Amino acid sequence: MLMVGSNLIDFPVLSLHIGGEIARTTRAIIDPDNLKIIAYVVDGAIIHNDNEIGNILDMNDVREISDQGLIVNSADVFTKREDVIKFDEIMSLEFNLVGLKVVDQKGKKLGKVVDYTVDSGSFIIYQLIVQRPITSSFFDPQLTINRSQIVEIDDFKITIKHGDSKVKVKKKKEIAQEEFVPNFVNPFRKPGYAPSDEDSSSKISE
Repeated sequence: MLMVGSNLIDFPVLSLHIGGEIARTTRAIIDPDNLKIIAYVVDGAIIHNDNEIGNILDMNDVREISDQGLIVNSADVFTKREDVIKFDEIMSLEFNLVGLKVVDQKGKKLGKVVDYTVDSGSFIIYQLIVQRPITSSFFDPQLTINRSQIVEIDDFKITIKHGDSKVKVKKKKEIAQEEFVPNFVNPFRKPGYAPSDEDSSSKISE
C-alpha cells in the first residue's frame, strides 16, 4: 500500500515484547541513491532512560506497518548511528527530500517537494508531491511526480524528464491505505478484528 510520508513522522513504534508503544519516529533517513527509506530516527522515554539503546530504527527490523504504528520485536532492535557505517554515511550527507526544488531538463522550475508517498512493503519512495510556484498554482496547485520521471538528484534540486505529463495530487486521505497482511499474529489489532483465512495462513509456526 502507499502511505504519505508526513503521516509516518511522529508515528508510534510498538513493541511485541512489552505490548505497547516504546518510541515515535522523528525523521526519515532516506538514501538519495535510490530514494528508499532505510531507517527512522526515533525518540521516546525508554531511549532516554537507557544509554545503551540507540535511536535509529532499521527498516529491516520492522515486522509490520499498520495504521497503528511500526511494529518491532523490542527496543533491542534500535541501534546507534555510529554502529552502522551506511547509516552514518547517509546521515552525514544531511539529505532532506522535503524542500528540494524540482526542475525539468530545460531548467524550468516546477515547484518544490512538500511530501511524498512511500510503498509500505519496500519503503521505496514511489511519488513526489510537489507544490507549484504561486504563478502556476491557481489551477494546478500540486503535482505528483512518479519516481520513473526522475533524471537526477543533487543537494539542491531534483531534475525530471522534460515534457512528461503531470497529475494533480490526491488528498492525503484519498491515498490508498489498504490492509497489510502480516506474517505473524499482531496483538495490536483493533478490538473486534477477525483474522481472515489469508491472515491465518500467514502466521509464524510455533
